[in-house]
Amino acid sequence: MYPGAATQAYDRAITIFSPDGRLFQVEYARVAVKRGTTAVGIVYGDGVLLAADKNVTSKLMKGESIEKIYKLDAHIGAATSGLVADARRLIDFARYEAQEEQITYQEPIEIETLTKRISDVKQYYTQWGGARPFGAALIIVGVDDTGPRLFDTDPSGAIGEWTAVAIGSGKQEAEEVFEKDYKESMTLEEAIELALKALKQVGDKKVTIDTVEMAYVPVKTRKYTKLTESQLSKYIGPQSKKK
Repeated sequence: MYPGAATQAYDRAITIFSPDGRLFQVEYARVAVKRGTTAVGIVYGDGVLLAADKNVTSKLMKGESIEKIYKLDAHIGAATSGLVADARRLIDFARYEAQEEQITYQEPIEIETLTKRISDVKQYYTQWGGARPFGAALIIVGVDDTGPRLFDTDPSGAIGEWTAVAIGSGKQEAEEVFEKDYKESMTLEEAIELALKALKQVGDKKVTIDTVEMAYVPVKTRKYTKLTESQLSKYIGPQSKKK
């Protein structure tokens, strides 16, 4: 047997434990996320914020056609990184679960409950023969009776709750900014400035209105709200818009 053959036996389409306890397909899915665009989530004093780099790679591409932040329910949003098609499948599942909860129990789904259901699906695909793990990570935010919540979930199905977190290629750089500058009592405006600062630390591309999208859920209204270009221009500058 040639060197490495034993390892490669556990490196095929079916996800199975290697002798040293590794799941290679899950690790590859995490690499797909690391190659994805950066997205961040921040819990501020009166709500929770999402921001994402849309990775507009060409002047010919319409920035508004790229979506990295999604509305899951009236009070919940999510940002994604990794394989876009995989992420959209999970977003569709999450929206269905939120609506089913509302129809069945006549009340909005809790953020933690929805996060766990998404993560259950991800975990299932790490052990089901003939399928591969989802190559996408999600940041899930919202406000419910427990207050503002911020979770992330990776391709293995693992969940974490945070006050500030990042996913994607710029995870380390963005979280270094959060470690230094995050404050729980921040206003929405301060959270937006912090999110932009974190995104500017990632890569060498300029942050513009076309390349960034943001959404937030305030405690007062519990309504998912996406920032318009005119609102973003107050923080980024109208001159950043492509011509």
